[in-house]
Amino acid sequence: MAAKLDMGPRLRAIAALAPEGCACLADIGTDHGYIPVSLLLEGRVKRAVAADIGALPLDHARRTAAVYGVEESVDFRLGDGLSVLKPGEADVIVIAGMGGDTMTEILAAAPWSRAGPLLLLQPMSRGEVLRAWLPENGYRVLHEELVQDKGVLYPILSVRGGGMPPASDAQAWGGFLLDEDPLWGAYIADRLLRLRRAAAGLKKARDPSLAAKRERILEVIACLEEKKGEWERAVAAGR
Repeated sequence: MAAKLDMGPRLRAIAALAPEGCACLADIGTDHGYIPVSLLLEGRVKRAVAADIGALPLDHARRTAAVYGVEESVDFRLGDGLSVLKPGEADVIVIAGMGGDTMTEILAAAPWSRAGPLLLLQPMSRGEVLRAWLPENGYRVLHEELVQDKGVLYPILSVRGGGMPPASDAQAWGGFLLDEDPLWGAYIADRLLRLRRAAAGLKKARDPSLAAKRERILEVIACLEEKKGEWERAVAAGR
């Protein structure tokens, strides 16, 4: 049996946020099953559920678990989102490697996810959609961090059910708790680039709704530029 599973920075960062002594961790959209297998090898979780909507990724996860000798501690489930779980079955749920809009659909279909489990959410895209949706639907962001993998910056959020104020546009795009993250400056620069491109694409729009959309994007840009300037001054001053 291999002793250790070598994962990339993104998956390592997600796994590192799983608390010690987890009775059951569920990995939704598990792909190759690296996160649950790694945590089982480290003894940080007692059992795991590896779930995927595709049969082929689930077969990959089975092979990973077999190679590392932990297949008896993993339940492999084929299904969509959180429909594979019973409410209360898992105390930690990982949802990673998909768009933020898809994550909101998964959570909306399982309102019981507000009642107890720790959610580790890692959107590959449209993180602003996820951040805006969470406080409006009874979730609270406890922790947020950035990880760089193959030149791309990814946010990771630790979330539970609970109240928090609605997200401003700047928070949706720039994060709730990222101001002190060393990668935040680069992350904001990337967000600003995307927003400027979107605004440029709408510059000649004659449809009033599209023109209004552009104006809102420009407002978000201005807000993020101000926050970025504050962050850069704080960094220069050594915080």
